[in-house]
Amino acid sequence: MEVINNFLSAVLPYTEWVMLFLVIGGGLYLVIYSKLLPYKYFRHAIGITSGKYDDPSDPGEVSHLQALSSAVAATVGLGNISGVAIAIYLGGPGVVFWIWITAIVGMCIKFYSCSLAVMFRTNDTDGKLQGGPMYYITQGIGSKAKPLAVFFCIAGLFGVLPAFTTNQFTQTLMSVINPDETLMALGNFNWKFGIGIVLSIITSFVIFGGLKKIAAVATAIVPFMVLVYLLAVIFIMIMNAGEILPSLKLIFTEAFNLKTAAQGGLWGLIIIGIRRAVFSNESGVGNAPMYHGQSKTKEPIQEGLVAMLGPFIDTIVVCTLTAVVIILSGAYLEAETNGIAMTLIAFKKSLFGGDVLLMIIVSAFALSTLFTYSYYGTKCLSFLTNAKTGRFYNVIYILSITFAAVASVDLVVNLIDLSFALMVIPNMIAVLYLAPKVNQAMKVYFSKTKNGTT
Repeated sequence: MEVINNFLSAVLPYTEWVMLFLVIGGGLYLVIYSKLLPYKYFRHAIGITSGKYDDPSDPGEVSHLQALSSAVAATVGLGNISGVAIAIYLGGPGVVFWIWITAIVGMCIKFYSCSLAVMFRTNDTDGKLQGGPMYYITQGIGSKAKPLAVFFCIAGLFGVLPAFTTNQFTQTLMSVINPDETLMALGNFNWKFGIGIVLSIITSFVIFGGLKKIAAVATAIVPFMVLVYLLAVIFIMIMNAGEILPSLKLIFTEAFNLKTAAQGGLWGLIIIGIRRAVFSNESGVGNAPMYHGQSKTKEPIQEGLVAMLGPFIDTIVVCTLTAVVIILSGAYLEAETNGIAMTLIAFKKSLFGGDVLLMIIVSAFALSTLFTYSYYGTKCLSFLTNAKTGRFYNVIYILSITFAAVASVDLVVNLIDLSFALMVIPNMIAVLYLAPKVNQAMKVYFSKTKNGTT
C-alpha cells in the first residue's frame, strides 16, 4: 500500500494545475458568461425543488427533490465533516476561505453541467433514459469526442469507490467506541475489517435495488440527518457565541497569510482549499449530473437551477458551520491525526456526549453516501460496456468497502483526489464547449418564467 500511496502522491501535484485551471478558471469564465443569471434565480430554484413545477408526465425516473437529495447525499456528509477537518489540519483556518470561493464558482459549474445532463439525454442498451457527462460529451460534441467520455468513465470507476467514506466512518467508530478496550473479551479481533464486512452487507441490501430505491432511502435519511447535524452545530455555536466572530476573523486573516504552515505557502493553501472544496461538493467532477440527468423534467434549466443548490447546502452552509466549530473549540490546535478525529475532538469538547452524537450522524451520512456513490460507478461501467454488465460494478463496489476500512487515510485521500482531478478534465472541457447551448436554453426559459408560462 505504501508503494501505491507514494505513486499517487508523486502524480497528484501535476494534476492539480489542470484542476485549478479548469475548475477555477473555467468556473469563473462560466460565472461571467452566465451574467450571474443562475444566482439571481436562487429563490426560483428552491420553488422547483419543492415540487411547485413538477409534472408527473415528464420523462425521467426521479423527482427534482430526489435527484438533489441523492446528489447531496453523496456530498453532504463525511466530505463536509471530515473533509473540512483535513483541510484545516493541512492548511490552517485560512483554507476555509478558499473553500468558499471554490464553492461559489462551483454553483455555476453545477448549473451548466446538470442542465447539459438533461439537455443531452439518450437511451442505454436497456432502453432506459440516461444523462451525465459521458452522454453530453458524445451527444453534444459528437462521436469524435467519445475518447473523452471513455476517459471520464475509466477515472470514474476509481473516483466513486467508497474509500473515503468507509475509511472515515471506521475511524469514527474506532475513536468513539474503542472496541479494543470495551470488548477485550473477544481478543485480538481486527475491528476495522469487521466494520468493513458489516458495511458491505448493509450497503448491498440497498444498492442492488436500483436507482429508485437508492433515491428513496437518500430522500428519507439526508434531510433529517442534515437538520440534526445543523442543530447540534448551531447549539455549540450558541454556547460559544463570543468565539464565533473571532473564528470567522481568523479564517479571513489566515486566508492571505504568506507565512502559512501549508506546504507551498499561500499557493499551497489555495490548492488545499480547491482540492477539499472539489471533494466536498464535486463541482466540475461530473458526478452530480449523473443523478440530475435522471430527473423527471423537460426543462434542462430547471434541473441546472436545482443542482446549483447542492454546493450552497453542502459547502457554504455545512462546511462553514463545521469549520467554525472546529476553530472556536480549539480542536485544530490539538488534533494529532488527519481526518474525522479533529471534528470528534471539537464535538467532545463543546457538547456533552457530542462525540457519540457525531458518531450517529456520521453513521447516517456514511450509509447514505455509500448507497448513492455506487450508482455513479454503475453508470460509468454501463457506458463502457452495456447496461447489463454495468450492474456488476456493484459487486466490485461492495468488495472495495472492506479494503477501504483497513487502508490508511493518506492513501484513500490521494486516490480520490487523483481520480477526481482526472474526471474534471473531460467533464469541464465538455461543459465549456457546450456552454453556449445552455445560454440559449437559459434565455428561452427565463423569458417564459418572466411571462408566467413556467
